[in-house]
Amino acid sequence: MKEYNTYIFDLDGTLLNTLGDLAASTNFALRSCGMPEHTVDEIRCFVGNGVRKLMERSVPGGDSNPLFDEAFSIFRRHYMEHSLDTTAPYDGIVPMLREMNRRGKNLAVVSNKFYAATQELVNHFFGTLIPVAIGEHEAEGIRKKPAPDTVNEAFRQLERITGTSIAELRRSAVYVGDSDVDFMTARNSGLSCISVLWGFRSREFLESIGARTFAANPSDIISGKYAETAG
Repeated sequence: MKEYNTYIFDLDGTLLNTLGDLAASTNFALRSCGMPEHTVDEIRCFVGNGVRKLMERSVPGGDSNPLFDEAFSIFRRHYMEHSLDTTAPYDGIVPMLREMNRRGKNLAVVSNKFYAATQELVNHFFGTLIPVAIGEHEAEGIRKKPAPDTVNEAFRQLERITGTSIAELRRSAVYVGDSDVDFMTARNSGLSCISVLWGFRSREFLESIGARTFAANPSDIISGKYAETAG
């Protein structure tokens, strides 16, 4: 099993269980605009492509609904105020990150969550364990996942921090995520992908989109004891 020195992590569904707070803010926005609410399981299927896409999938008629902009604005305000209500790291995540730091691994987060929320959550839960956290900031010309732009930005920031060239960082890098978006991001970035099985998508779904390497718990990522699917 290849040993990796650089780990690029997804955030929601990989390091943090954010589903409860995302669902609460989504339904608050829908309720405020007189729209029907969704179950947590329904919202689980809507996440992964950024919060705007989450709201497009949640609002009847998507962004063509005349109240979409209002609902999206309410969601953003509510989520920034309530993103820490129930969100927490999955069991075993913090010990995994501490061990990776002890071993001198390079760590970064790349998320489709808007930039301010990504920074707040990573700093709050992980502090100096993860020095680079990249969120959605397409206004600066950096496209969100599954485009490789945010991964490339993470490599640029890691290069500045570590003094290791991007080419060298890439040679020993892996992407870790829980969704089809993450698998596609890894592929578009030219990286191997470890798909975690404690997140928002099932193994059956991940296998159906081509994922082949799985971690059943965070300790598997450290030990390299992945479950492999042939083909």
